[in-house]
Amino acid sequence: MIDQITAVIVDDEITNIKGLQKKIKKLFPNIQIIGTYQKPELAISAIKELQPQLVFLDIQMPRINGFELLEALELINFQVIFVTAFSEYAIKAFKQNAIDYILKPIDDSDLKSAVHKALEAIESQNSVEQNTKLLQLISTMVTDNNKLIVPTAKGLSFIPQDEVLHIEGYEGYTKIHLEDSTTLLSSYNLGKFAKMVSSDFFKSHKSHIVNLNKVRHFENEGYLVLENKERVPISRANKKAFLELFN
Repeated sequence: MIDQITAVIVDDEITNIKGLQKKIKKLFPNIQIIGTYQKPELAISAIKELQPQLVFLDIQMPRINGFELLEALELINFQVIFVTAFSEYAIKAFKQNAIDYILKPIDDSDLKSAVHKALEAIESQNSVEQNTKLLQLISTMVTDNNKLIVPTAKGLSFIPQDEVLHIEGYEGYTKIHLEDSTTLLSSYNLGKFAKMVSSDFFKSHKSHIVNLNKVRHFENEGYLVLENKERVPISRANKKAFLELFN
């Protein structure tokens, strides 16, 4: 459980800010409100500087709405809960990667549900970041490059490279496909794994790295068939390099 997290409230109405602050203080004493802003322009610079873990964000504001505020930030490294009186914004809110969406006037149960989701997401992200730091430390100590050290939300997995079929970039994360038909999802991007694997691996596509020892067939139309009969794409640019490996 997280001991304390930092949060910011952005709403053009001071009464809304004070009301939300009061509810948060009563329901979630472990949330520290480190800033409140009525002007979205000020909120943008403050969020960049303060780096809160959670932002309660109104949508309908003068000059800059909540969606435009998020677009003005280079990095969204916090959880977002939209707080607004306009329910028609719900679909767009979730497309903006909000953890949840609650309507004014704020109901305590809705607030609890949204904040619990945010806390779970923050705790999960913290776990991944800690594991990543641990991986960096271990990587300097491990000399056996036959193992992949894979940081996941549950910990670190040490996988023999000869058990890996292929590695796939997936929505900003990476999937490790294993010969026992299981997969691991890692916060590392594909580029990091490309540096970790041995020369037995080949980048067939911008989103795929294959274990050459597991390739059973090359299809002219642009696929490599692995020993489990899975077809992995190979780009036109990489076909020639692949075929040259066997000349």
